[in-house]
Amino acid sequence: MKLRFLRSGRLAAVAALFAAVAGPGRADEGMWLYSAPPRAQLKAKYGFEPTDAWLEHLMKSSVRFNSGGSGSFVSADGLVITNHHVASDDLQKISDEKNNYLRDGFLARTPAEEKRLVDLELNVLQSIEDVTARVNAGVPAGAVGDAAAAARRKVIAEIEKESLEKTGLRSDVVTLYQGGAYHLYRFKKYTDVRLVWAPEQQIAFFGGDPDNFEFPRFNLDATVYRAYENGLPAKIQHYLKWSAAGTKEGDLTFVSGHPGSTNRQFTMAELRFLRDTQYPYIVPRIKRLEVLLKSWGDRSEENARRAKDDLFGLQNSRKVYDGRQAGLFSPAIMGPKAAAEKAFLQQVGDRPEGAAVRAAFDRIAESSLAQAKIYRRYRLLEGGHAFMSDSFTFARNLLRAGDERPKPNGERLREFGDARKASFEQTLFSEKPVYTDLEIIHLAEALTFFAEIAGFDDPVVQQVLAGQSPRDRAAALINGTQVRDVAFRKKLYEGGAAAVAAAKDPLIELARLVDAESRALRKEWEALDETKKQAHATIEKARFAIEGPNRAPDATFTLRLSYGPVKGYVEDGKKVPAYTTLAGLYARNTEHKNKEPFDLPPRWVEKKGALDLSVPFNFVHTPDIIGGNSGSPVVNTKGEFVGIIFDGNIYSLVGDFAYEDVQARALSVDCRAIIESLKKVYGADALAAELLGGKKP
Repeated sequence: MKLRFLRSGRLAAVAALFAAVAGPGRADEGMWLYSAPPRAQLKAKYGFEPTDAWLEHLMKSSVRFNSGGSGSFVSADGLVITNHHVASDDLQKISDEKNNYLRDGFLARTPAEEKRLVDLELNVLQSIEDVTARVNAGVPAGAVGDAAAAARRKVIAEIEKESLEKTGLRSDVVTLYQGGAYHLYRFKKYTDVRLVWAPEQQIAFFGGDPDNFEFPRFNLDATVYRAYENGLPAKIQHYLKWSAAGTKEGDLTFVSGHPGSTNRQFTMAELRFLRDTQYPYIVPRIKRLEVLLKSWGDRSEENARRAKDDLFGLQNSRKVYDGRQAGLFSPAIMGPKAAAEKAFLQQVGDRPEGAAVRAAFDRIAESSLAQAKIYRRYRLLEGGHAFMSDSFTFARNLLRAGDERPKPNGERLREFGDARKASFEQTLFSEKPVYTDLEIIHLAEALTFFAEIAGFDDPVVQQVLAGQSPRDRAAALINGTQVRDVAFRKKLYEGGAAAVAAAKDPLIELARLVDAESRALRKEWEALDETKKQAHATIEKARFAIEGPNRAPDATFTLRLSYGPVKGYVEDGKKVPAYTTLAGLYARNTEHKNKEPFDLPPRWVEKKGALDLSVPFNFVHTPDIIGGNSGSPVVNTKGEFVGIIFDGNIYSLVGDFAYEDVQARALSVDCRAIIESLKKVYGADALAAELLGGKKP
């Protein structure tokens, strides 16, 4: 989901709202597990009780994008809809100097014209199984640190492999409640995915940065793909029927998507780690990368095209982290969190588990302090920030694959486990374009960053630079490596460690140079994480005993259900209506004299007279969402598709720490605007008909 920074004039207002809502569950809060839906809350407040069949249908109609984001099936023949900004990575990968699909859009008028995408994997959840008892039983009593982490990793690998072999489905054990529970998620995968339609980026992101995270909005932030199986459009049993009527203010809506991560269940020690260690490292790094790519992109039109999607992502991330960091500096935000933690400790104080809970908070604090000491080195080496480039990622994956694959499944690094093999190989052998000049720019900046953060005299920095400047070393490494050749990668992967060593590839050897320290840092980090997971398990057990199982866990990029009505809000004493219309789009364009970023693609100017300008365009509603929900389907109580999530307003940024429904809103593209645009702007009548349940490919 696109998020932006909080303007300084609004931070106080948002913080004040947060202070009012930072306590226990409020209103329609919750990104709910499909295995534990909020039936009682829905029935009590809205008189609606979802049936098992309703939930299963929505669950199996929902789609996760491995590139980050959500979507849904919307036809029996494999049509999938998501956001344009979720699709931007895919559009960039299939573009070239002659065809800029990200900027100019695309329409396949026949199935033969649908363009196959590069290395995209779609996941559709099929089942959820609680494996908490087995995971915890795999960790010997009294085991701590690395021994406990290794034991937990081993049992998780066993569960995932067994499930894959039994079902043929992608199988992931997911950590919930920061370690309080473990669930096995099984997904059906689609790896043959093709582009059907994308609008121009300018109409998908109309208003650009000035309107981003604001409302009213006028964005056609949608793209349509088709999933294939065995070379033919996939036959889909569970897909969302398109609503012709859409919604009206007050209608109850549901969002089924994959929120990335939240920190609502973090302890104060963990929040201080974010504030004092993680964000002060991340925010300046993002900003310098943004300047780098902007400057490089300004040198030529082709440079700009190549850097466009990465630059957009950096600009978006910078805005997100600026806002979150400001929130963590606000007493109005941190104060209520501290008070809630203190109140909980007092609540458990006289209970039998009180001493264990207090000790658990202490262990989390100690582990967070220990992680703070190694954080920057860990991110530089194991996180790859010192070598950030696609080429280095390929090189290290080849090196580690050669070392990891001969090991027993349960002893490997998790990404090399048998259950992840197919997904790993799809990424490793991706045919995506990797540009030498951009790779040199990226690696030179990463090496410079490494020298600045670790210190130029650091022995590893000196070994890495090998007597050269960061720019010269980057050029030598990128020009000398063969890892951008897919055939080369396949040869080394199949040949194993011996073939990797014999290749003497300079970038692989660089990865080898830092691998021992990188692995050691990862081992230490995961041991500290294990300590925190065990502590959180103790805390959550106590919470469950006091509150009952009435809280949704923090987001984990797994499928969740949230809900709330279509509802406007009041800002600066004025009511903000719940809907915008196509007429509003043209009014905003005229107001700004068609100047960037309020300019319209030529076809939108040409087709204005054909459109019904009263058609709703975007709308706001109150479901609990966060980044990762981008592209999530919005459905009504009948389970019909009525819109697609594309953003939140400025007040929704508190969602990382708590839910707020006074002014915070989810933003969606109205289903009626999508059909109106397809028919009357893009001439995509066949696609519109298929979405409405008519003509098939």
